[in-house]
Amino acid sequence: MDTEIKNAVSATDQDSQYDDKAKRLLGNKIILAHILIKTVDEFRGMNPKDVVSYIEGEPFISAVPVEPGLTNIEKISSNDSKLSNDSKLFIDSRGNGQRIVGMNTENAEINEGLVRFDIIFYVRMKDGISQVIVNVEAQKDEPAGYHILNRAVFYVSRLISSQKERDFVKINYDDIKRVFSIWICMNMDENSMAYVHLAKDNLLGSYPWKGGLDLLNIVLIGIANELPEHDEKYELHRLLSTLLSMELSVDEKLRIIKTEYYIPVDDELRKDVSALCNLSQGIRDNTLVDVIMTMYENNFTLEQIAVATKKSVEEVSAIIKKREPILA
Repeated sequence: MDTEIKNAVSATDQDSQYDDKAKRLLGNKIILAHILIKTVDEFRGMNPKDVVSYIEGEPFISAVPVEPGLTNIEKISSNDSKLSNDSKLFIDSRGNGQRIVGMNTENAEINEGLVRFDIIFYVRMKDGISQVIVNVEAQKDEPAGYHILNRAVFYVSRLISSQKERDFVKINYDDIKRVFSIWICMNMDENSMAYVHLAKDNLLGSYPWKGGLDLLNIVLIGIANELPEHDEKYELHRLLSTLLSMELSVDEKLRIIKTEYYIPVDDELRKDVSALCNLSQGIRDNTLVDVIMTMYENNFTLEQIAVATKKSVEEVSAIIKKREPILA
């Protein structure tokens, strides 16, 4: 039983490491730029290399809590500031009220276990003034416990509401920034992409109500198991499928990234791709072992298991002997 628990913990840790590496690979600015040119209207048709410069700072990866009240954090700007009776207002040495609010990335160990945005970052628009906030979420498959669109609506709503006192203050609602929540779901039945946004229907009259129908934006990207063909229609899907594939080798991934997308392969990118491939192999091996043991427990012969798993009888036997103490 101890061995069984140990294996379960090991598999969970392996899955967690895979998720972390996948997020960090997707969080590479050039990869985010490829995503932006296919999902954010202003960047459509641009060269991804040119879009990189519009991504401000470094993306926050698994650092910002989703929970209401925890997305933002307030900071004192200087040592000579003191906290007033109003915990949200800072008084500097000249007696001026000051408030500084930013993304909450501090005390991660205290907030460990909280749900966090996978990737979140600011993008400066081409006018050099306005900004949008982009969130990218990666899913191994479509969740079974809830509808993913409902979760996306919650996330995009949090991206709006958390701007209060950080990106706009008091009743300056016209300063709300546009937000995009982009969901990448692997292992889907087909390659797909859907754009969900606000729409206005005139039920009576045609009064031109003012405001931003473009503030909320959700993009759902479905990636099928098989690598899509090299075609403009599947350009983004092929890149994401290549990066996150559990079947392609490191060399195959790097070749596609370099020759088809002209993405420079530096040591860091090579290291991230290699680490993800190694974790993929470990997850595949664990899954195969589980299949073999399930078949063995259901009285399949070694020969039948070998044919089903494309392993030799000797390999199947060795795996079973290694795991048999668990069954005792």
